[in-house]
Amino acid sequence: MSFPFTPLYIDGKWRPSSTGATFDVRNPVSGEAVGTAARASQEDCVTAVQAAAQAFQTWELSSLSVRRNILMKASEILASKKEQIRHASREEVAQTEEWMWANYDRPLEALREIATMTAGLKGETATSIIPGGHAFTQRRAIGVVFSIAPWNAPIYLALRAVAVPIVCGNTVVLKTSEACPRVQSIIVEAFAEAGLPHGVLNCLSTGRDDAPARTAEIIANPAVRKINFTGSDTIGRLIAIEAAKYLKPCVLELGGKAAAVVRDFKALLSNHNLTGGMLGLGRCGYSTGGTGDRLRNPYKLRLFERVKAGVPHVDTVTHIGAVIGEASAQNAIDLIKNAVAKGAKLLVGDLRRQGAILEPHLIVNVKPNMPIWNRETFAPVAVLAVVDTVDEAVALANASEYTLTSSIWTKDVHKAFDVAARMRNGTININGSTLHSETLRENEGLGGKTGYGSFMIEDWTQLRLIVLHPEREPPYPVVARL
Repeated sequence: MSFPFTPLYIDGKWRPSSTGATFDVRNPVSGEAVGTAARASQEDCVTAVQAAAQAFQTWELSSLSVRRNILMKASEILASKKEQIRHASREEVAQTEEWMWANYDRPLEALREIATMTAGLKGETATSIIPGGHAFTQRRAIGVVFSIAPWNAPIYLALRAVAVPIVCGNTVVLKTSEACPRVQSIIVEAFAEAGLPHGVLNCLSTGRDDAPARTAEIIANPAVRKINFTGSDTIGRLIAIEAAKYLKPCVLELGGKAAAVVRDFKALLSNHNLTGGMLGLGRCGYSTGGTGDRLRNPYKLRLFERVKAGVPHVDTVTHIGAVIGEASAQNAIDLIKNAVAKGAKLLVGDLRRQGAILEPHLIVNVKPNMPIWNRETFAPVAVLAVVDTVDEAVALANASEYTLTSSIWTKDVHKAFDVAARMRNGTININGSTLHSETLRENEGLGGKTGYGSFMIEDWTQLRLIVLHPEREPPYPVVARL
């Protein structure tokens, strides 16, 4: 059987690896090969960075209208690739139809929003401290950016990783996830068809075994000025260490174990919390855990039992799909078993899996000393801790090493703002899902296992100061006495 082949994209050309090497891409449910992808060599990585560095010389000077128009055109082209995205995502990451909003609808909206960022690429002017002089600031591009994309929301997260640096005047070398190179190459297709100049965006794919070496080589390349990575805190640490060898800055969006502080029992049964805990299958850093006060009967939480896992496009009675692989499903089960052994209680779920398919699990009486409290499950697992006061709930929520998002559920708006001021998260949602982001400000970690930095203009430009000294020189020390 012939499988789809995903090539590399370097300096405006689709090409195989310089060595001809490939790797198989497998469906996480069946384990069967659904495609092959070019395995980038060291030479390919050098060539891609060189192409990006050369393209930066002119792209940095491109007009803001040119950048904006290319991104808007790319959004139109990407919109026409819905079926291509659906098919490739279903094959490579077992995406469900419900997840298409994060892998198609939201990316289209985001790309248009990113195009409008050009309005913020401006500086300031002020009178200099020198009489008759003037001071100016300019937002300028950084240079070549190395972007490393994850598999969990493959279109949205890869699109953000390349589009924000590009609209700011940078050029990009994108390394796709080894789990979904075909899905993420669709983004590159859209930019190429929109007329993005050659070399501004280059795309590499690597197998799981040689990814560490290729990543280290690209980070070490002197032409690479900044790195962004979305993924696990374990890999994020390794990338930060590698970048630190060369004093290169990073944007790291790592894990998330988003707390939901709930004062109203009914809110635990809300569609928002069910979505945050189940829809993403732990695929994103917003998956919901919960703390609550005044909750006296958690055994009523049977809504979770109605959610069934499987292959939704094959079995219509199922609602959520598989996790990314059997190892991920087993890891979630092991974390639940560990918690139960330490005193937690399993309310929903049977601690069994069918390959990478895991039914929803709900556990209560979870404590911060349990690994499941401070580790992402990347599975449809929700954890609850029942407390007596809001102060206890806030303390538990802040006990997490994750700092990306959280939510507060209460009818008392004044209390909500009081609690929000005490929550250590980059984004706090009041009466809304943790699975949410705003145009006003990207969700951003505050350190810890969530990492640091964001995809805003400030992170992808450098502010430079230009001082125009007065035509008539002021008296200089020493020289004035000559």
